[in-house]
Amino acid sequence: MKPAPHLAGNYAPVDQELTTHELPVTGQIPPELTGWYLRNGPNPHDAASANWFFGDGMVHGVRLEGGRATSYRNRWVRTSTFTDGAQIYGADGSVDLTAGAANTHIVRHAGRTLALVESSFPYELTSELDTIGPYDFDGRLQTAMTAHPKTCPSTGELHFFGYSLAPPYLTYHRADATGELVVSRPIDVPAATMNHDFMLSASHVVFMDLPVVFDLETAKTGKMPFAWSDGYGARLGVLRRDDPQGAVRWFEIDPCYVFHTLNAHDQGQDQIVLHVMRYPELWRKGSSDPQQATLWRWTIDLTAGVVREEQLHDRPAEFPRIDDRLAGLAARYGHATVSRTPSSGPDTGALVRYDLRDGLVTSHEFGPGRVPGEAAFAPADDRPGGDGWLMTYVHNAATDTSDLVILDATDLAAPPVATIELPVRVPFGFHGNWLTD
Repeated sequence: MKPAPHLAGNYAPVDQELTTHELPVTGQIPPELTGWYLRNGPNPHDAASANWFFGDGMVHGVRLEGGRATSYRNRWVRTSTFTDGAQIYGADGSVDLTAGAANTHIVRHAGRTLALVESSFPYELTSELDTIGPYDFDGRLQTAMTAHPKTCPSTGELHFFGYSLAPPYLTYHRADATGELVVSRPIDVPAATMNHDFMLSASHVVFMDLPVVFDLETAKTGKMPFAWSDGYGARLGVLRRDDPQGAVRWFEIDPCYVFHTLNAHDQGQDQIVLHVMRYPELWRKGSSDPQQATLWRWTIDLTAGVVREEQLHDRPAEFPRIDDRLAGLAARYGHATVSRTPSSGPDTGALVRYDLRDGLVTSHEFGPGRVPGEAAFAPADDRPGGDGWLMTYVHNAATDTSDLVILDATDLAAPPVATIELPVRVPFGFHGNWLTD
């Protein structure tokens, strides 16, 4: 039987965990790079799942040190679902937040490395990617945790949220730089919507209440349990960071969906500038039209009470990233990934670099059969927004192999700085980070 599309080609899972050392390198790995490039993604250990989003999390990591690729390892995240078959939602309506896939992102905060999925608690991993167990901030976390937390570069605080299928549908959380959860408060929204990401500026937290809404009938089929709603509307909620228990101001926008945000920053005293990858709609029942995201800018005018919406570029892309040391601040440059597979167009891909000040866009085109994933930024020095490199896993369809490719972020069209040959194919996945020692 022909496998489902999300279990075929480079979506197909790999069937073993592996550790190897001294990987072959073409080019020169910058000697300044010491740390791990880690990326998470779905890899069902039984080689089956109902949807790409549901597969067990597997983290793939490459260790760089002294100009060498000293090791590669991949490990499943051993959640209670992986080890015991636990389910998040019980037949009696109970919720097990230790269950789930932990397959979406991997971040570090207060010395802990956390594998994330938005339906459940984080799972803590060792530096060798072995699973320690679920992490609930010493019992203080009572909701799921988004896979897209934001670390404030000024305070070291971790800002995040959790969403639920039962009231309160959305809860905002804040952990201080030591990892103590110090804020948890509900955000009033009328229904269970898919909140995948949010935005942070120096003075504000911005939530997105968008019309992809939980659908019980779809959930009963085992498919993705969210669908587009023409009647729900779309709006942005603004909360002042200096008043985390205060009122949330809501601003209407045109209906759309956003999986991923690039960044946000305050502009003067009365404006917040947001950059997002915007879909015109998503998962409309009965529609087979593939929807694609493009870069948009939203400017919230706090005085006038309106949002100005502008499309900045028309090339479809996803997985936007910045130099994370500028999270919540004005970042001139952002990056995103163009990944086209046979189901959506020619099997090729690119990384693009947006100059958010001057409007220029440059790209690195990988060529036929070479498809990149999300690229993380690795800084070259201590200057936020300065020089650095982009790292991404790239699949080669001709050989069915994968490489870790390192590009100069300031000269994106140039040949790779280094290409590291991996000992195993890395399936398409979601998000990752460059984590230094």
